[in-house]
Amino acid sequence: MKKEQLKKELKTLFRSMDFVSNNFLDDKKVNKKDFQTFFNIYQQLGLAWEFLGLQCKHWDGYKKIKDANEVCKICGKVKGIDESHYLLPIKGLKKLGAKLMPDSKKTFKNKKEAAIVNDTIDFHGATVNVDVHNSYKSSLFKEHEISVAADRIVRLKESGAECWIDQHLIYVKMNKKGKKPGKKKYGGFPWEIKRKNLKNFPIIFDFDENYKFLGLTILR
Repeated sequence: MKKEQLKKELKTLFRSMDFVSNNFLDDKKVNKKDFQTFFNIYQQLGLAWEFLGLQCKHWDGYKKIKDANEVCKICGKVKGIDESHYLLPIKGLKKLGAKLMPDSKKTFKNKKEAAIVNDTIDFHGATVNVDVHNSYKSSLFKEHEISVAADRIVRLKESGAECWIDQHLIYVKMNKKGKKPGKKKYGGFPWEIKRKNLKNFPIIFDFDENYKFLGLTILR
């Protein structure tokens, strides 16, 4: 939701919550049955607040309140509190967050400061991790300092297979149960492998009439 639309929706919601609170929850003359009804309505409005607040990017900053906390000027959420509730449709596309990319040319002191998002979800047994970060300093063997490039990395793990996708490559790792790999690990292009050894690689390449690479299939 765009900023102006979100601000409008939240203002309307807050007015509705104030109306219920001031006219029914603060009225000592309301009987218990009606009080419970309006209390439930207030709770449902609070759930709508939770949903709208998840879409807020806190564009206008924060303001201080009485208990020394700071709250967003738009959605009223307390600064530094992790959000943990998601409202998702049972059927159809589930959307969590927005696609983020590295957004700074600065090299940060460590990965924590450089991190934009590092989130993982277990979706029906498949694990998906999205790691987006700017460039940062790191140590190689605790001696040499190196700069790690900014990147967006998506990892998918399913049934012993792992797929890694970043801005420069796509890597697929196979873990076959009961079959231990050799002690050494090699890598090479198809034309670098002897023809007699190619039969050990159950890979089908997809290409067009001009032999342009389109994709591949790995047989398990």
